[in-house]
Amino acid sequence: MEIREILKRLREERGLLQEELAERVLVTRQAVSRWETGQTQPNTDTLRLLSREFDVSINTLLGMPRQLYCQCCGMPLNEDSFISREPDGSFNEDYCKWCYANGAFVYTTQESLVDFLVAHMPNPEGLPDDQRRALYNGQLAHLKHWQ
Repeated sequence: MEIREILKRLREERGLLQEELAERVLVTRQAVSRWETGQTQPNTDTLRLLSREFDVSINTLLGMPRQLYCQCCGMPLNEDSFISREPDGSFNEDYCKWCYANGAFVYTTQESLVDFLVAHMPNPEGLPDDQRRALYNGQLAHLKHWQ
């Protein structure tokens, strides 16, 4: 789905006229019309306002052009409900809500995250804990938060 279709669908789902949405995100009604016809796209600052207005991530507004992964644990962020939020309510598309909550990281060390993973993740191959720890540490080392 393209951004023009997404914006129109979200606006209509909330029962907003183009004028009403324009007022809420500080643009003209004509700007909203041009977005919905695909003539133009909102700029970065306006995308942030739209994200707040519709309570969806910017990635969702853009039609999910990229696959997001938590940069702490590596979990796919394929639903907005998995994405963390900043204290002001805005989305933080770098982390899941389980690793970053209320403006702070839940796991302050990589070892504390690995301890959680070993205790709670399935182990269908029956690997010993030391091998699982090595596997998790190797995977986590590639994520932004642990570099």
